[in-house]
This record gives sequence, C-alpha cells and structure tokens, in this order.
Amino acid sequence: MAKSKNDHLQGTLVMLVLKSLEQGAMHGWGITLHIESISNQVLRVEEGSLYPALHRMEQQGWIASEWGMSENNRRARYYRLTAVGKKQLMAEEKNWREIIGAVGLVMSYSPAKG
Repeated sequence: MAKSKNDHLQGTLVMLVLKSLEQGAMHGWGITLHIESISNQVLRVEEGSLYPALHRMEQQGWIASEWGMSENNRRARYYRLTAVGKKQLMAEEKNWREIIGAVGLVMSYSPAKG
C-alpha cells in the first residue's frame, strides 16, 4: 500500500520548520505554504502537526513568536528563529546528512550473486 505524502515528514518536521524560519519570520500558514512550495508540492504539513511542533520548539527556545498582522490584515502569530534555534538547525541538518548517507549505503548494497 502506498504511503501518503505526509509520511515523508515523519521525524523531519522540526528541521523543515527551522529551515523555513531561517528565511525570516513567518506565521504558521506561511510556514506550511513555504514547505509545500519549496518541495514542489510533495510535502504537506497539516495544522494538527505544525502547531504542536511550533509550541514544543518555542518551549525549547529554538523559536520565538509575537503577534502581528498578516498579508490579508488578519491577526497572526509570527515565528522567528532564535540563536539557539540556529544551532539546533545545524545539528538537525548534520543528523539528516548522516541518515541520508546511511540510507544510500543500504540502498546501493548489492549482495554477491553466486
């Protein structure tokens, strides 16, 4: 059975959000649109996953938030990356590269045929 596109995000949401906020402050919907756009509509972040993750990241001190007005004149909470969040993003990216490398090794393995 094929997995949904959202399954691709398992374990990577924090990294994707921190990377998005590296571009500048964004509200939740803006983060969702940014990830979807940059991934060519492959990755979709659901509100039910995003807002709890944002809350946890704020508690960790990786992001900070403040209220502001959105592009369509609505009140929205804007999130921004903190200095601690930048360090966390670097750690997340390092870990991601290690995982990609390890998966690549497994996928390229070809047992000797005999």
